[in-house]
Amino acid sequence: MAGVSLATDERAALSDTLEKLGPDRPTLCEGWTTRDLLAHLLVRERQPWAAPGIVVPVLQPLTQKGMAGYADAPWESMVGELREGAPPWSPFGIGKVDELANGAEFFVHHEDARRGEPGWEPRDFDRERDDQLWALATRTSRVMLRRSPVGVVLRRPEGAAHVVKTGPGLVTLVGDPGEIVLHLFGRDAARVEVEGIASDVELYKGVSRGL
Repeated sequence: MAGVSLATDERAALSDTLEKLGPDRPTLCEGWTTRDLLAHLLVRERQPWAAPGIVVPVLQPLTQKGMAGYADAPWESMVGELREGAPPWSPFGIGKVDELANGAEFFVHHEDARRGEPGWEPRDFDRERDDQLWALATRTSRVMLRRSPVGVVLRRPEGAAHVVKTGPGLVTLVGDPGEIVLHLFGRDAARVEVEGIASDVELYKGVSRGL
């Protein structure tokens, strides 16, 4: 039985995976090891004064300084901090904020860690998780694919579909919900088929996806 929310489940699953992988494994985040990825997550939750640099380029030195503080931290304690959740004074300690902001964050970064080396496979089917990921994909896809010059439809293998945008031309992204979420967030290590006429597919494949 899955847990109460995507954010809660993925926090636990990501903590387990990082504990097994250790601090020095590559990830899908270019130039980042698993230690860098975990430091990013901890700064985001536990150092709100440094976190804005994650999205505001001019403030990146603050975030980099916060992450550097974990360079020599014991790996077990870092994983333990992630596992126990955000402190009460953090915005991410609020249940609704945690679910809205961390469901995608933890799922995508979990796969960044899982898929950092060749030989990865998608996780086993989980109806509750996949339904939450499908809801996430349909909710965020218009923003993530806003630069697409062609219309886009999302489709699960069993047939459920969602129209992201209309426009000249059309492509259909076919894949399990988790794979579609990773694709929307700009990851190429995702099993998503792009269907459509060749010219539309070519236009779409040149698009920058994500925020």
